[in-house]
Amino acid sequence: MRKNEILLDTHMILWAMLEDSRLNNKMRDIIMNPENTIYYSIASMWEVQIKYARKKMPISGIEFMHYCEQSGYHKLPIDDLHVVELAGLERDESAPFHNDPFDRILLSQAKAEGFSFLTHDSLFRGYNEPCLVEV
Repeated sequence: MRKNEILLDTHMILWAMLEDSRLNNKMRDIIMNPENTIYYSIASMWEVQIKYARKKMPISGIEFMHYCEQSGYHKLPIDDLHVVELAGLERDESAPFHNDPFDRILLSQAKAEGFSFLTHDSLFRGYNEPCLVEV
């Protein structure tokens, strides 16, 4: 895994954007460290837009994208290699059910690109992927 290239889970970006107190100092330090190259996925923008259209999100996908661009995050498109990587994700049999397709493509993107994946979602633990950074 290449060091210092980090894909952020959607909620991490939203917490930063909305100045949510759940974004703790450790998370903020990782995101703000100039030695780290931070990425956001088009899948996150898509997820935010869907939730915005359903009135479950206070910001649109376009606002989300603008925040990411203004913050200096790099855009990560969805590539065929990311979709192929989905087949390699295995979950522990004892892990709680995880049925979020956006989460799985984000983890697959990080794995395929050799990025770290920064999340606060404990459901990811069941994947046991070395790219996973849970804070």
